[in-house]
Amino acid sequence: MKYISTRGDKTERSFCDILLEGLAPDGGLYLPTHYPQIDDATLTKWRKLSYAELAFEILSLYISDIPAADLRAITAKVYTEEVFGTKAITPLKPLEPGLVLEALSNGPTLAFKDMAMQLLGALFEYELGRRGEQLNILGATSGDTGSAAEYAMRGKRGVNVFMLSPNGRMSAFQQAQMFSLPDANIHNIAIEGVFDDCQDIVKAVSNDLDFKRKYRIGTVNSINWARLLAQVVYYFAGYIQATKSNEEKVSFTVPSGNFGNVCAGHVARSMGLPIKQLVVATNENDVLDEFFRTGSYRVRGSAETHETSSPSMDISKASNFERFVFDLLGRDGARTKACFKDALNASGAFSITADEFARIAGFGFASGSSRHADRLATIRATYEKTGVMVDTHTADGLKVAREHLQPGTTMIVLETALPAKFAETIREALGVEPPRPAALADLESRPRRVTVMASDVDAVKRYVVEHV
Repeated sequence: MKYISTRGDKTERSFCDILLEGLAPDGGLYLPTHYPQIDDATLTKWRKLSYAELAFEILSLYISDIPAADLRAITAKVYTEEVFGTKAITPLKPLEPGLVLEALSNGPTLAFKDMAMQLLGALFEYELGRRGEQLNILGATSGDTGSAAEYAMRGKRGVNVFMLSPNGRMSAFQQAQMFSLPDANIHNIAIEGVFDDCQDIVKAVSNDLDFKRKYRIGTVNSINWARLLAQVVYYFAGYIQATKSNEEKVSFTVPSGNFGNVCAGHVARSMGLPIKQLVVATNENDVLDEFFRTGSYRVRGSAETHETSSPSMDISKASNFERFVFDLLGRDGARTKACFKDALNASGAFSITADEFARIAGFGFASGSSRHADRLATIRATYEKTGVMVDTHTADGLKVAREHLQPGTTMIVLETALPAKFAETIREALGVEPPRPAALADLESRPRRVTVMASDVDAVKRYVVEHV
């Protein structure tokens, strides 16, 4: 399997090269030259596998430059009951007939990002060790990516992490998870701005090819294909648990800000997984919902990016959206570049044609949005009816999922995080304190290591140079 850029550069690269590279040299995102197709016999065989074995089978379709025995050992080491708390790794939680949660937040940082980040850490360590090289990871987070990346990379040989976050715009728990880590290879930078400012800095540094190559800059954000690929696995795992035969279809609702999580569902569906709908759930920052309703994608500036009680979705520039649009436009790299580079740079917006908009239905996408009052009502109703406590982002997903339920089709809502990460809103909704693991009881009181910095690309570059 080889990989090409979404912006027209057809130079084919191997998996391990793009694993360490992040963005393509032309500023595009990497995608495989094709999506492997899964037939009925293969899906039937996969029903009998453990999560780690399923991960190996799916990853091996996309990774040809890691020996099979090594890749199998990596997935077996990563996806264990010890790390994720259950043998199933991503068990389903039935809420009502036709509506279930897929539990993705049992990893070390209590968020779904652990599902991919733990694998990414293992892949980085493996490949850097094989090459005898070092990688300096520059990432951006609106909440959960940062802690998941740092916990996955802490103490890893040959890896430094420089994580940008919007100063003061994450929950107290999320900030403490990141800033309390004492590991020398972990560096936290709080940017005065919103998440999109952080993401823009990461992209600007990645597009400076000389700096990127000199200082070995890589990324753990979902612009890294390896991370998105890891997420494809739990769509198959959720489907297998929810169905008894390959004739059945399911739908997924995915709380989404940066589009990486639901883009993994697009990849799974493109491989032949029987997914009826992929429902994108947004919060007040409804850029994606607007696109799927109108065909227009309009980036909001910092002043228009709302600070909400589901902060991991406070995003107005959905990086992974480019991957889906590339497929939607028939893999036309020039047209994709015209949308995401030329049009966004010129006006901050682009619109697709009526014919292109009509194609969206064929990809199974639908969307909806949620507000703070909706989150409170959903958290309260879900807890009162089922005894299940959900976090704010998952509540956004449940609210939108209920608007798209269809008779005879199970709707699987992807859980985003455990409620403990957003205790303030849980207390507002339920009047109770969400439970947290005993090991994290004193998290907010631990010493912190963080540098506050203006939204300045050159300042971030100087910091990286001084700390590698």
